[in-house]
Amino acid sequence: MPHAVVAGAGYVGGVAARLLRQAGWEVTPIVRSPESLRALSDAAALALDVADARSVAASSAALKNADALIYCVSSGRGGAEAYGAAYVTGLSNLVAAAPRARVVFTSSTSVYAQTDGSWVDENSAAEPDRETGQILRTAENLALERDGCVARLAGIYGPGRSVYLKKFLENRAVIEGDGSRWINQIHRDDAASALVELATSEEARGLYNVADHHPDTQFGVYSLLARHFSRPLPPHGPIDLDRKRGWTSKKVSNRRLLGLGWTPAFPRYADALAKFGERLLIAD
Repeated sequence: MPHAVVAGAGYVGGVAARLLRQAGWEVTPIVRSPESLRALSDAAALALDVADARSVAASSAALKNADALIYCVSSGRGGAEAYGAAYVTGLSNLVAAAPRARVVFTSSTSVYAQTDGSWVDENSAAEPDRETGQILRTAENLALERDGCVARLAGIYGPGRSVYLKKFLENRAVIEGDGSRWINQIHRDDAASALVELATSEEARGLYNVADHHPDTQFGVYSLLARHFSRPLPPHGPIDLDRKRGWTSKKVSNRRLLGLGWTPAFPRYADALAKFGERLLIAD
């Protein structure tokens, strides 16, 4: 039975672990804290600070024969130091402890710093101006040096999590400027299935964008929500240059990932909204 390690078995990684088990894989989920381990209720799971080399070495028996390593660890919303520990140090430690594994590193489409609304694919320049984005690129290269895969995820939404829907329903939404900034999203379950595809496909190597089929402008997203809930559009306001992903505007192509045979269950945000509506904000 093939064996996968899923480091960061939380919002996306937990679903990836479940999908791998359904596909017949033995899975070792890794979470950071004993509290997360208790909440997971999984006898095969480990509580492990992946940035601590000694802790990783002590758990090497569970890692050394892994066939795949899906790395979904979060920085915990920290700055450059937290990013370095989570993405570079942690990934380096696990790659060393799992020498046989195909590595799938979850990165972000925020590494594309384009602001002109153009389409970007895996051949486009990825030159983030923020230090956190530059750290992600360093971690990406660690995975690529192992002949692994990098999954650049668009903005994640899903059960209990939808930034635009939450702001809209709480009357905190603002259309920035003319609302023409492009937004790229991916449903949690589609992100997880993409990670599993990359971990299990013999063809998968290199960079892959993980986004749905239909980017939309900020104005378009809020117009969709206004129509769905029969409510007025949010007010216009100034552009927020200090968001986590920075001020970028681009349309992310998923064509390379589609070439592996992957397809999203929710090709566009509107599909999830039509199915779940306000229930999208309820955690599962």
